[in-house]
Amino acid sequence: MNNDLSVLIVEDDPHVLLGCQQALTLEDIPCVGVGSAEEALERVGDNFAGIVISDIRLPGIDGLELLTRLKARDRSLPVVLITGHGDISMAVGAMQKGAYDFMEKPFSPERLVEVARRALEQRSLAREVSSLRRQLAERDSLEGRIIGRSPAMQNLRELIANVADTSANVLIEGETGTGKELVARCLHDFSRRHTKQFVALNCGGLPENLFESEIFGHEANAFTGAGKRRIGKIEHADGGTLFLDEVESMPLPLQIKLLRVLQERTLERLGSNQSVAVDCRVIAATKSDLDESSKAGEFRSDLYYRLNVVTLELPPLRERREDILQLFEHFLQQSSLRFDRAVPELDNQTLSNLMSHDWPGNVRELRNVAERFALGLPAFKKPGASGSTQGLAFAEAVEAFERNLLGDALQRSGGNLTQASLELGMAKTTLFDKVKKYGLSH
Repeated sequence: MNNDLSVLIVEDDPHVLLGCQQALTLEDIPCVGVGSAEEALERVGDNFAGIVISDIRLPGIDGLELLTRLKARDRSLPVVLITGHGDISMAVGAMQKGAYDFMEKPFSPERLVEVARRALEQRSLAREVSSLRRQLAERDSLEGRIIGRSPAMQNLRELIANVADTSANVLIEGETGTGKELVARCLHDFSRRHTKQFVALNCGGLPENLFESEIFGHEANAFTGAGKRRIGKIEHADGGTLFLDEVESMPLPLQIKLLRVLQERTLERLGSNQSVAVDCRVIAATKSDLDESSKAGEFRSDLYYRLNVVTLELPPLRERREDILQLFEHFLQQSSLRFDRAVPELDNQTLSNLMSHDWPGNVRELRNVAERFALGLPAFKKPGASGSTQGLAFAEAVEAFERNLLGDALQRSGGNLTQASLELGMAKTTLFDKVKKYGLSH
C-alpha cells in the first residue's frame, strides 16, 4: 500500500465495505478495502502512513486481535473499530487498549467521514512530530559518529538518515578501513529495528566447510561433531539486522542459498526439512566492485541486485583530506581519555605528516596513529617522511586548517556570519567567500 495518508477499511460484508468506500471517495479521502484482518496485516507495512477502520467481527483474526497486532507494530496508528449491536462494552474495552474510536452499526456516511478525517489529522500530526524528532536526533547523533565536514561525508549522513528507518537492503562499498561496519551499525541504530540484534558476519573469515552451518545453523547430529542444535546468524538476526562483511568472498554455492532466503524469507537449518520464518534486514559490505565481479561470473548477479537496493559509497581518506584533522583530534581525545593521559598538542611536523600521508589503511590507520601520539610515541615511524605528495600536502594542510577553523567558528556562532567574522577578526565579505569556497553550511 502506498505511503500517502489513506484509509484502510477492513470489512467482510461486501455491501458495507462498498458503502464505506463510496462515502470516503465522494469526500476525496483515499481508501482501500479488504475483507479480512490477514489481508490488512499484509498491507500495513513499516511505512504505512494512513489509518485503519475495521469491523470487530471478522472471519479468522477478529478486529480486536488486529488492533493488538497493529498497535504492537506502531503505537501511534489510529485504529477505528466498527461494532454491531451489543458490542459497545467490547468496543469501550478496546479503546482502553488503544483504539482511536468506534462506530456502532448502522452509522451514517457523515459519521464515517467525520471520524476518518479526525483520525487522519491526528495521524498526520503525529508523523510530522515523529519525523522532526527523528531528524534532529539522527542529525546530532550521526554527526557525532560519522565525522567529517567534506561534501562526501555530509552527503553520506543525509543518505543514512534517509534510508535507516526502512527495510531496504543496503550495499556499502569502500576500501578496507573506511568505516563500513560503523555505517552499518548507524543504519541499524537509527532504525526501528534497533531494539533487536545487530549480527555481524565476516564472510572472508570462515572456512567454506563451516560457513553454511554458521549462517544457516544446524540440527543436532546434522554432521560429524554437531552435538546439539545451533542457531545460525540469519535466524539470530530475526527482527534485527544482518551485516555481511566482505560479502564478495562468499562461496558461490552459498550465494544461491542466501538468495533463496532473501526471496522467500525462510530458511532450513542443516539437517532439517522444517522451514523457519525470518525477518531481518540485510546490510552487505564489500571492498570490491560487485558489478564487475557479477559480470565476470565471480559473484551471482541476481544476488548482487537483491543486495544492491541502496548503495552507500565510502570515499578513501586520501580523497577527503579536509576531514583528517577533525578525525585525528576526535581519535586523539578518545585515546587520551582511555589511556588517562593529557591530550598532547599537535606540532607542525606531525600536522604536515598527517596531511601528506597517503593513508592506505584509511580511518583505521588514522586511529592507530592517534593512539600512538596520545601515548607520547612518534606518530609516524620516520618523522618528516610521508610519501610523494609532500609539496601538495602543505597547501592542503593550510586549507584544511583554515576550513576547520572557520567551521568551528560558525558552529559556535550558530551559523551567524557577523558574529563569526568578529570572533575571527575577518571581514564579513572575506568570510562569506571562504564559506562558499569550502562548502561550509551556515
